[in-house]
Amino acid sequence: MRPAFCLQEHFNIFKTDRLLQREVFMKMKRKSGILMHPTSLPGHGGIGTLGEETRKFLKFLHEAGQSLWQVLPLGPTAYGNSPYSCYSAFAGNPLLIDLNSVAADGDLEEPVQPQLASEDRVDYAAVAAWKYPLLSRAAQRFIEASDSHHLQDFEDFCADNVWLEDYALFMALKEHFEGAGWSDWPEEIARRLPSAIAEYTDKLRTSILVQKYMQWQFFRQWREVKRFANDLGIDIFGDIPIFVAYDSADVWVHREIFKLDERGLPLVVAGVPPDYFSETGQLWGNPVYDWDAIAADGYSWWIQRLRSSLQLYDLVRIDHFRGFAAYWEVAATEETAINGRWVTGPGEKLFNAVSNALGEPLPIIAEDLGLITPDVEKLLDTCGFPGMKVLHFAFGSGSDNYYLPHNYSPQCVVYTGTHDNNTTRGWFNEVGENERQHAMSYLRCSPQEIVWEMIRAAYSSVAAYAVIPVQDLFSLDSGARMNTPGLSQGNWEWRLPPGLLWNFQLAEELKAITSFYNRLA
Repeated sequence: MRPAFCLQEHFNIFKTDRLLQREVFMKMKRKSGILMHPTSLPGHGGIGTLGEETRKFLKFLHEAGQSLWQVLPLGPTAYGNSPYSCYSAFAGNPLLIDLNSVAADGDLEEPVQPQLASEDRVDYAAVAAWKYPLLSRAAQRFIEASDSHHLQDFEDFCADNVWLEDYALFMALKEHFEGAGWSDWPEEIARRLPSAIAEYTDKLRTSILVQKYMQWQFFRQWREVKRFANDLGIDIFGDIPIFVAYDSADVWVHREIFKLDERGLPLVVAGVPPDYFSETGQLWGNPVYDWDAIAADGYSWWIQRLRSSLQLYDLVRIDHFRGFAAYWEVAATEETAINGRWVTGPGEKLFNAVSNALGEPLPIIAEDLGLITPDVEKLLDTCGFPGMKVLHFAFGSGSDNYYLPHNYSPQCVVYTGTHDNNTTRGWFNEVGENERQHAMSYLRCSPQEIVWEMIRAAYSSVAAYAVIPVQDLFSLDSGARMNTPGLSQGNWEWRLPPGLLWNFQLAEELKAITSFYNRLA
């Protein structure tokens, strides 16, 4: 199998020997960057967008000498507003669309900003209630204006994205059936009988076009954002959840590649066993893949998925990578993840198929946190994907701790914490005294200095890439946490307070550390 490296533009090579692979990786240019999801950007309208605030953020990264912007999955969020549970593995989230850009296209009058209860956190329901009607109005205005100079671009987008027709119908049907999940729709359309598909495609023609328009606008705006970032020397670092939501276009359209019963209900669901985050494990509820069926089809769905993602991003993190070696499968009737079992995943065969289809080494980062067994280590070695290190996990044991910087190899990405962790200030305030003392002793710092000394530890390490959650730049406490695994409400809502990010003195300080540790773009 051809190994994968993060910087394809520097190392467009094909090697099979692991030692040579590591030697090449060690010569890669060191980089650093910031983790912040676009929903967390400041600005009016109740949610971050792909508009001017995104460009200001990218300028800040550039001024600070950063060359990576890591985002969470960009799909249309489903239950719980989690970007890891979306209505599609291919579509974009319309709530991120910048309406000022839509107005500049002539599809909307200057949008009136809503009077929302708070701009400090994302109220997804409130944002959707005012934004979707405006996007629908813009779509219908665009559709009616047949002489639009963007019409050919729209038609090309629709033709080029094979997933779009099914997704647009799926979302139009959800609206038609007042939000009901696809398994609760009338049987003929839930089962996608051709006669029902034809009937509803005709009946919901306008709603389908609105959905296509929103996707076109999202991807137009994202392309401009990515071009702007790349022109500044910043790579977009994306994220792919291994599993998809049950109530999604993916499962509705491709029932044959999931472990479902005759009615289309999950037989088993995904999760993780008891671990650092939860004594009862995590019962995610996502349907589990039928890997035999996927293999029989030549892994075409996964090839399409990764091809689509690599058009959005310069490199991608695959969440829960260990699931490709073995995944935790739990009966759908269980209430916790305790009584599950490990099931062998597709392993190297999947990535051989993807690599052969895409014709190049894959710029993939493996999320290899949690319980890493020899089969996972073997798969990582075979594929050559860099893994992850998290400093919050480094101080709970002795000097041989896997996450302490002196134990790293260059082939990894180091974080102070991720979106699933507390902020570093919050972590330090809440962690046990032994870990606090170990951290201060290792970093040789006071409690007041802990956050920036953690950043320094990440940047000074041999890890090829270092990525810092934006909350840590400002030493924010646990009130700025993005996600608490196991909680079904209150996650994914945090937004950066206005004005903080435009602190260019802070940018100079971060650039100085970046330069000192040879990570300048």
